[in-house]
Amino acid sequence: MYAIVRAGGRQEKVEVGDVLVVDRVAGEPGSSLELPAVLVVDGTSVTSDKAALGKVKVTAEIVDHRRGPKIDILKYKNKTGYRRRQGHRSELTAVKVTNIAAGK
Repeated sequence: MYAIVRAGGRQEKVEVGDVLVVDRVAGEPGSSLELPAVLVVDGTSVTSDKAALGKVKVTAEIVDHRRGPKIDILKYKNKTGYRRRQGHRSELTAVKVTNIAAGK
């Protein structure tokens, strides 16, 4: 059984036990959160109906908070003396999927 969930502005395929890295989520490591399901596949049955997906609960546990790789942004224009330097690091959270409960 696996599910496609909406997490961090993207859609991710998850199974029980998977660890995925999403945009920063409020909460302490060890606390749980619920991810909204977009699609659930259980053997041969595929569920994509909005009413049925409202009963599906995909729970995950926050493993830790981390930061992404540093991105260097450089802007330069020839012959004018224009130079700008900027950096960026994304705030990320690692979550572990603990349960996919398809409510009937």
